[in-house]
Amino acid sequence: MSSERGKHIAEGSSRADDPQQQQPPSRYESQKRRDWNTFGQYLKNQRPPVTLSQCNFNHVLDFLRYLDQFGKTKVHLQGCIFYGQPEPPGPCTCPLRQAWGSLDALIGRLRAAYEENGGSPETNPFAGGAIRVYLREVRECQAKARGIPYKKKKKKAKGSDESSTSIHLS
Repeated sequence: MSSERGKHIAEGSSRADDPQQQQPPSRYESQKRRDWNTFGQYLKNQRPPVTLSQCNFNHVLDFLRYLDQFGKTKVHLQGCIFYGQPEPPGPCTCPLRQAWGSLDALIGRLRAAYEENGGSPETNPFAGGAIRVYLREVRECQAKARGIPYKKKKKKAKGSDESSTSIHLS
């Protein structure tokens, strides 16, 4: 009996009456865990397998390119007659790719998961400049292919609303 009691004390927060354990993880936390497990499996499937301590930005870039085969976003190639058209009138043979926004969100979750799983911010392969450059290139390429220029949202300055929306009657 005493060993059983000691086991529960040692486990601490795993007891059923802990309110933290009763709430299911958020959608973000669940997705982050799934993404982390998927990336770990990807590394294990490499020949030869790659450990997390060996992982660098090249493995991350290869992983992002690998994910393209599961994408659902049509990205027109430069030779396509629909290149640059936001709503093409017909089908084409251009590839489906992962959308830039999906890749950007994925990298954010993996960057957080890396550090939560003991990785150092200084060695985080998801936070490197090469990853940011790759994401920027994907964003620009997809925007051109769809004919939609990507514009960074600008923050409104205080007081500028009145001057731009007021109508002066004379």
